Amino acid sequence: MKTHITPNALALRSASIVGEKADHHDAWLVLRDGVIDAILPEAPAGVPAIDLGDIRIAPGLIDVHIHGRDGHDVMDATPAALDGISRSLARHGITSFLATTVTAGWERTLAALDVIGARQGGSAMPGARLLGAYSEGLFFCCEHRGAHNPDFFLQPSVERVEAMIAAARGSLKVIALAPEIEGAMPALRHAVEKGVRVVLGHTDATYDQTRSALAAGASGGVYLFNGMRGIHHREPGCAGALLLERCTVEVIADGVHLHPAILSLIARLKPANDILLISDCMCAGGLDDGRYRLGEMDVTVTGGVARTDGGGLAGSTLTLDRAVAHLVEAGDVAFRDAIHMASLYPARFANVDDRYGSIATGKAADLVLLDPAGMVMATLVGGRLVYVVNDWEIATRLSTLASPEA
Repeated sequence: MKTHITPNALALRSASIVGEKADHHDAWLVLRDGVIDAILPEAPAGVPAIDLGDIRIAPGLIDVHIHGRDGHDVMDATPAALDGISRSLARHGITSFLATTVTAGWERTLAALDVIGARQGGSAMPGARLLGAYSEGLFFCCEHRGAHNPDFFLQPSVERVEAMIAAARGSLKVIALAPEIEGAMPALRHAVEKGVRVVLGHTDATYDQTRSALAAGASGGVYLFNGMRGIHHREPGCAGALLLERCTVEVIADGVHLHPAILSLIARLKPANDILLISDCMCAGGLDDGRYRLGEMDVTVTGGVARTDGGGLAGSTLTLDRAVAHLVEAGDVAFRDAIHMASLYPARFANVDDRYGSIATGKAADLVLLDPAGMVMATLVGGRLVYVVNDWEIATRLSTLASPEA
């Protein structure tokens, strides 16, 4: 049953609320008309109230790089696939996402962008909110192709950037490319001029080439250390430049893509607000091990790890709630910082932090309720209850404050 919390008012008491500026302990979060109305030390009078006990209230998570989940793929190019991904993400505390394409034929890519643009402008999503499109693929180098089929690689151009923007109906937020390939720099500059972020990935760019691309307007890098020239003591490479320059870096904290020591290294060298936790999840996320398709390549998932037939990593089956927990444990990062790496900082990257990404007065009531072990107990999007653990004793009380028409 789809439900949403009564839109006028609701107060939730928690032992810990992860606020934008500071944490609040033993406090009340007041929601009104789907927006965060106040954070108070006492329960407000005349407002329905629920005491959550030791449940922690955190900002809803934002996955800015995800290809699919539960058998659904962005490249299916159907509204049903996007809705399926949205619904699945809500179970893991994710309240917003960028639907991410993968290398495929040019027309197939444009079709996927078109569906993203149309769905974003339609009715509310069943779970996580669709923020727009992220184009990963097409403009990469063969040396670091990863799980991208090089038969479909294209030379970037201003004309192709314009075609992608038009196909996405204004929803295109990010383009990934290798800055060293022919045509990349003019395309990069044009995308930035049009308000589209450019990130560097699947690239053999040198340290100097990477710094030049950043100076030209690139925002940062795709999943740091993966799919790029690594660090050598005489050539710091793309990875070295991304670590040392002020720019964003995507991080896949799944225990596979990055060693714990590297997670710790990133957290020490980069300011927290430059780190974006992503899932890079593909359609096998949430499903059993087996054979799956990622773009134009067959992959095998074993023990939850997706690999190409050649043995290379092929996305992940990760969710951001797991990424936060792993970063805290393996990367020795404070919970508050790790949460914001998966909420506030991705919201800034997507230019939506004025509305989403943190718990602050006036922002949308996009929330995840976590038990002391970090398990997602409920997810709210704009004050709407999109997921709740059915056997949780508070679930019934939340449901009584809901109506079934959403």
